[in-house]
Amino acid sequence: MNSREKKIQRQNELMEIIKENPFITDEELAEKFNISIQTIRLDRLELGIPELRERIKNVAEDKFAKVKAIEGREFVGELIDITPGKNAISIFDTNKSLVFKKTKVVKGQYIYAMAETLALAIVDAKAALTGVANIKYKRPVYAGERLVAKGEIVRTRGNKFFVWVFIYVNQQEVFRGKFILVAIDENKEELK
Repeated sequence: MNSREKKIQRQNELMEIIKENPFITDEELAEKFNISIQTIRLDRLELGIPELRERIKNVAEDKFAKVKAIEGREFVGELIDITPGKNAISIFDTNKSLVFKKTKVVKGQYIYAMAETLALAIVDAKAALTGVANIKYKRPVYAGERLVAKGEIVRTRGNKFFVWVFIYVNQQEVFRGKFILVAIDENKEELK
């Protein structure tokens, strides 16, 4: 097989892989094909495949049309998939601006906010608040790590939604939260 045929075969495989997993990074693709990141980028450009950020943004915009209880700019992370009233997945790329200077550990408030906003997005109500949260941080998260959150409504009772959210880094659990969210009438001020 000559180099032109190899390139065509690689590009076809590249398109299939990105179609199956639009969130795969250029670095991961380069490692998978055992070629340079620059070659992957050139292949993507030639094929008209946008960079990772743009692919994530396109998926997120489509998914946010289904969310009722929270607006897009309030969401922490990128919404990847959602079935309102059932489950959802989001990702969040951490960076140095989110860490404690001394330890370089991502502040818990960002991890919690990711979990809470995912839970709120799943609830199929116009407005909801967190009534109870039982959370556990399993290990520190460091700048540069990608968080993947998976949330699911496990029970509904009246206007209360019981939501579990798990956050992972490289398939290792780093956070878990059990939330009781309360759907509220937007015109009333009290929680029941």
